Amino acid sequence: MEATLAALAPRLQLSRPGPLVPVLPALEGLLPERGLRPGAVVSVTGGATALALALAAAATASGMYCAALGFDGLGALAAAELGVDVGRLVVVDAPRERRAEVALALADGFGLLLLQGAPVAGPVAERLVTVARRSGCAVVVAGEWPGARVRLRVVSRVWEGLGQGRGRLRARRLAVVAGGRGAAARERRAELWLPDAQGAVRLVERPAAPAAAPQRRAHAGRGPLVVV
Repeated sequence: MEATLAALAPRLQLSRPGPLVPVLPALEGLLPERGLRPGAVVSVTGGATALALALAAAATASGMYCAALGFDGLGALAAAELGVDVGRLVVVDAPRERRAEVALALADGFGLLLLQGAPVAGPVAERLVTVARRSGCAVVVAGEWPGARVRLRVVSRVWEGLGQGRGRLRARRLAVVAGGRGAAARERRAELWLPDAQGAVRLVERPAAPAAAPQRRAHAGRGPLVVV
């Protein structure tokens, strides 16, 4: 597997769009640089698979190849429904005892790496970050990652469409809290449709505040009545 990935690496790296890996507009406000920084780890917790996949949507749409490691049972339909170009998504299965070395190989050959859980730890985790920084790979971990630069935590999830116990799940609403280190230390919050009833990932729109009623001033004397 490692030899095959090494052979593919030059072709895959040509598709990398620049210093930041793009994300969907609805997700930009959760990240301090409004994109994913190569060589930095973003951890997603609290029911994280859908949000991790959504973070890959804009990258694959821009032409970048993405690898997903450790996501047992991940289906192409689920990824496509969140906007991922499945033609540029490579789902990799590896025995748990080999996931560390496979993760290193993937970080050296892909523009974006999605990891389920933390298959590496200690010095190997530091090496993974070093390899990712050198090769220009951004890393998103669905799970805890000590030292993650950005941490996204799903604090609530609500499905809509069931009505009174029957119906069809049509939309999912998430509340996400972002934090981390350095520029990411300032807490950010967002409510997202992931997806909405039309399958789009977007921010929840807040209802506009009602307009203030005009106030009438007492009218004294002659002349027109002025309303302000």
